Amino acid sequence: MDTGLDIENSAQLIAYLVETGWIDTAESASTTVLHGGVSNKTVLVERANGDDWVLKQALPKLRVQVDWFSPVERVHREALGLRWLERIAPPGTTTPLVFEDFDHHLIAMAAVPQPHENWKQQLLRGEVEPDHVEQFATLLGTIHREGARRRGELEPVFGDRGFFESLRLEPYFGFTASEVPEARRFLLDLIDETRAHIETLVHGDYSPKNILVHDDRLILLDHEVIHFGDPTFDLGFSMTHFLSKAHHLPERREQFVIANNAYWTRYRSMVADEPWADDLDARAVRKTLGVMLARVRGRSPLEYLDETERSRQADAIVTLMADPPGSIPELASAFIQHISGLE
Repeated sequence: MDTGLDIENSAQLIAYLVETGWIDTAESASTTVLHGGVSNKTVLVERANGDDWVLKQALPKLRVQVDWFSPVERVHREALGLRWLERIAPPGTTTPLVFEDFDHHLIAMAAVPQPHENWKQQLLRGEVEPDHVEQFATLLGTIHREGARRRGELEPVFGDRGFFESLRLEPYFGFTASEVPEARRFLLDLIDETRAHIETLVHGDYSPKNILVHDDRLILLDHEVIHFGDPTFDLGFSMTHFLSKAHHLPERREQFVIANNAYWTRYRSMVADEPWADDLDARAVRKTLGVMLARVRGRSPLEYLDETERSRQADAIVTLMADPPGSIPELASAFIQHISGLE
């Protein structure tokens, strides 16, 4: 990796933008480091003309407690995602790519206008808006449906799943299998299942933390593990957040379960006619179980769950893995029943 540029160093970044011609020498611009991500340096560049950008530069070692490495070239996969999602996702739900630099492994995209807020923070306050949940389902359903229908164009572009393997399958299912022996067979089978289903464009990081809410509309970010593969990974990844928050916020538990089931119902209706949707329910249940365990025992645990909650969630999920529920609503009900019994 060429580390000659550190975008978190404001003077270096401004000098770079001037040198490369992206801003004029006389232009006034300011930079702000955006914290919270683990895999990139991320900086907001605010320009006098209001044409603000967000720059991302990939880190070779992710900012987590355990060692977790991934090639910095993955930021260019995100650039591909930005280009293609602008064509197939609902209008206004992604941010346009501004430029890409292969020497410094960075990209720049248009910043989401202010005011905006991260959807995860709203959810952690217990603010569950049904319209936001419907938008979340519609966005994913559109990506999966259109991705499958444009397979001939998209699979050659996104067929390499190397970044997905290193940033998702290994740290979520592989590492967790080594940490939880009683779930080992289930998780290793889940890896095989995920690799076997190559059906549509998969975001790979479909989570409330990667959603900004602006003018009451959801905007999707962070596409570095986008690939052509198994859509049920996105489902398990996203429903894990509704159900884990139902666990974490007992006073809003019912609302999160309702949201989870409404999300699933809306998504399911959008892809019902797709040939790969025949066994979607059972696969989505298994992926949700796998990710829910990974988010308390894998390389990237949910930071808002304390150790008692993580242990309780692990116990409940391992129990459910022995005899997985037949549907997503049944899974949600069984999970809440298990954790309620352990509280």
